Amino acid sequence: MKYPFQFQLKPLVLQPMKQHWQTLLIVAAIFLLWNTPLMIPLKILIVFFHELSHGLAALLTGGSIESISVSPQQGGLTVTRGGWLFFITSAGYLGSLLIGVLLYLAALNTKADKLIMGALGATMLLVAALYMRELFALGFTIAAGAAMLLSAKYLPENINDAALRVFGLVSMGYVPFDILSDTILRSNLRSDAYNLSTQTYLPTVFWGGLWLLISLVVIFYTFKRSQRASR
Repeated sequence: MKYPFQFQLKPLVLQPMKQHWQTLLIVAAIFLLWNTPLMIPLKILIVFFHELSHGLAALLTGGSIESISVSPQQGGLTVTRGGWLFFITSAGYLGSLLIGVLLYLAALNTKADKLIMGALGATMLLVAALYMRELFALGFTIAAGAAMLLSAKYLPENINDAALRVFGLVSMGYVPFDILSDTILRSNLRSDAYNLSTQTYLPTVFWGGLWLLISLVVIFYTFKRSQRASR
């Protein structure tokens, strides 16, 4: 009776260790490559998540999306009509963070990596068809969406799993960095926090600081939850 239990417990011990090492390796690679051209497409993807979050917030509060755009300089613009302006303005950073968290946890805790990758690719193509007007934004979104669909169809589950983890981790890393840079260190920029300050008469750094705190807490509990789930 002793030996069967030893063989059954071994995979349960090794699997969490494997998951943690994979995550650490991905984080290390992202950190080392952060300021290289290789990261630019991923950063633009996170900007897409940011702008999409503004648009979804408009739809959820009864408004509509007029257009969505991203640029090679990692900027973006979403034009909406109607909806709850406070919620729409607040949704960019926190919405892209939520998308990153969901992608990371889904990759870590499910076996539906191909399905998720395919759904993400189809969403990008749908957004491109409905809301993209500028050439670069249209080309990038179509290319990224098509690559995701091809990955979901032809590449193995573990490759899709790793890609979704990268998307999630880059988003979780990019959001607090972007908040700090755009709303606190350079509070004079016309950022989401600046726009919100004109609506509420609270300073830009207040909203930037609040979003930064929320993002760090969410990231901390995401990693805490992922460790607990893998035990």
